[in-house]
Amino acid sequence: MNDHTYQFVLTGLGNIGRTFLEILISRGDSLRRRYGFDLRCVGVSDSSGVAYDPAGLDIAAIVALKRGGGRVSALPKHRPDLSSAGMVALSGAAFLLEATPTNLQDAQPGLDIVRAALRGGSHAVLASKGPLVLAYAELAAMSDLAGPQGSPALRFSGAVGGALPTINVGRRDLAGATIDRAELIVNGTTQVILEEMAAGMGFDGALAAAQAQGIVEPDPSLDVDGWDAANKLVIFANAVLGQPTGLSDLSVAGIRAVSAEELRAAWDAGGRISVVGLAERQGDGRYRLSVAPATLGPEHPLAHMRHGEMGAVFYSDIIGRTTIASLEDGPMGSTQAMLRDVIEIAGRA
Repeated sequence: MNDHTYQFVLTGLGNIGRTFLEILISRGDSLRRRYGFDLRCVGVSDSSGVAYDPAGLDIAAIVALKRGGGRVSALPKHRPDLSSAGMVALSGAAFLLEATPTNLQDAQPGLDIVRAALRGGSHAVLASKGPLVLAYAELAAMSDLAGPQGSPALRFSGAVGGALPTINVGRRDLAGATIDRAELIVNGTTQVILEEMAAGMGFDGALAAAQAQGIVEPDPSLDVDGWDAANKLVIFANAVLGQPTGLSDLSVAGIRAVSAEELRAAWDAGGRISVVGLAERQGDGRYRLSVAPATLGPEHPLAHMRHGEMGAVFYSDIIGRTTIASLEDGPMGSTQAMLRDVIEIAGRA
């Protein structure tokens, strides 16, 4: 890997996609010095359409447009004849960066976008969760995770807790060990809401506080009803535990029924209440999976997280207990996770 330029396309220009472009503007020189490669954006898309130029797009202009509330259809290189998946297939870019909103009905448009990338030999780096939740086995079989040697890479460390290295620790650092129990606190929105409510704020105000941080899903019910955490547990079960899993295999509860009294009692006792994605290994080797608010006593490794921190605890047969935690600033964590996935893949070239 020496002074190489990799072309990429970016689908989804919400908080995560736009922030990724901002990082390239501010950190491009650092990438070149530290890792020996540049990234050139040749295509972007949002809900209004596609902009594509094989010679490269002006990412500063794209960022300015999106900051001002503009849409891709207003860009000079707008291509009304192309869909997002069509752009990916046409570009033949080294990387697809996929950050469209989560869709749990059919995972579109993200699923077809990722299919187009992997079929065309492009590495796919996902922040979006829908394709992984609804079609993990299919996508893994098209990629280096379960496909033939030489298949393009599929990475998604930012889809399960942002910068928190949940997938990386589970797949790489606990390799060779058997995970007996995993507790994932990977929804920052509910962390913020529950903290604010414990301090006396009402639910609506607490949700607004989380939205101001840019961490709430476009559909807030995905966060508050437990489905975002459930999505992440499904991905974790498939990718780390090796257990084919769909949303119907989980019991899921959100935070709407958590009372202010329960929250104050937990905090007064020196702990907290968090939405926990739980995987418990059973006698037959399979895992029982659930998502629900849980009271963490002061002795729990994650009981003292504050200010929207996310974390995970793994109990395994060889290592014992492994604890990780991350405090993120808005969408920056998921964006950094996408970047580290790109760096990892580029480092193999």
